[in-house]
Amino acid sequence: MKDQRDTAASRYRRATQIARTGNDPAEFFGFVNPPVVHASTVLFPDVETSFAGTQRYTYGRRGSPGVDALCNVMNALEGSESTILVPTGLVACTVPLAAVTKAGDRVLIVDNAYAPTRKFCDGFLTRFGVEVVYFDPLDVETYARLLKSPTAAVFLEAPGSLTFEVPDVPLLAGMAKEVGATVMLDNTWATPLYFRPLDHGCDISMHAATKYIAGHSDLLLGTISANGEAAEKVKKTWDEWGEHVGPDDVYLTYRGVKTLDVRLERHQRNARIVAEWLAADPRVHRVLYPALPGAPGHEIWKRDFSGATGLFAITLKGDRESAARVVDTLDLFGIGFSWGGFESLATLPMVQRVRTATTWPEDEQLIRLHIGLEDPQDLIEDLDRGLAAFAG
Repeated sequence: MKDQRDTAASRYRRATQIARTGNDPAEFFGFVNPPVVHASTVLFPDVETSFAGTQRYTYGRRGSPGVDALCNVMNALEGSESTILVPTGLVACTVPLAAVTKAGDRVLIVDNAYAPTRKFCDGFLTRFGVEVVYFDPLDVETYARLLKSPTAAVFLEAPGSLTFEVPDVPLLAGMAKEVGATVMLDNTWATPLYFRPLDHGCDISMHAATKYIAGHSDLLLGTISANGEAAEKVKKTWDEWGEHVGPDDVYLTYRGVKTLDVRLERHQRNARIVAEWLAADPRVHRVLYPALPGAPGHEIWKRDFSGATGLFAITLKGDRESAARVVDTLDLFGIGFSWGGFESLATLPMVQRVRTATTWPEDEQLIRLHIGLEDPQDLIEDLDRGLAAFAG
């Protein structure tokens, strides 16, 4: 069965891989989707089998048909040998960091990393004797200087999910590999449909599947995909930490990923329409959407990415209270910290609170927008009302 899955993954194009990779209906009496298995205990036919480790499933925490199906899809999309599932996107970022470091090691973390990832680095890693250094993803000269000191791991995010800087991943990954560092990348924004980190020099690709992969704002789940030694290290730490995802969340994520291709086409289309309208509005200072010509990072995005999703930011020149009026005035944009679901969202993050190696302008207020699946003209009209409140 594994050979058939591998053949299908390499033989067909992306949309077909998404639709047809995962489980074999013939294994489950012809049912299209894998069964949802609620189980902890798995029984063995005899003592010898229980110790041999040859039975396909041995314990609820270590896998099920649903887990296998979702991991098979992710491996096909990521081009990876191994994918493991974890309870949240944050765990997807923290397990790899813990897996490849030990006391006395040093790690380089991109300064625009997801804020909870920074919290883990400043808390857990630091308490256990790992030195954490943050760097500007666009300052290659400083990055090269930092790599002259022994470095166990480099953590990237592309683009940054607040301010949307687009690092030169192949360049940064290649430089890190030259000094023996493990390179990992939070790929939640692009998903494996639009960027494959393992093809660009990274060792590990992580996702908050909570967002676009599941796609419906109703669960938490993370994925970690890797090859070779990096995969073995991640799997070992995952097992030691006892990470496990509930079968219902696995099933819903598997169901969500089956429509990922068509959902992202609409997210991308809607976001482009809205972003172009915002870029032409004089009330908006900047539109931080890498897919938009002229936006920061566009040329690298165009070179390395095959598409864009629905998350980007705008900036306004003014005070925070005025920017808050914009968000509070919006009707179709909910105020919520996640993204990737069918609904549009808006947040007003305090950028400088989660930066140490870079500085954000005090007079430039950032509003992060997730463009959902609503009609883009309705979203534009809603944003127009919000910007009128800012101007007023």
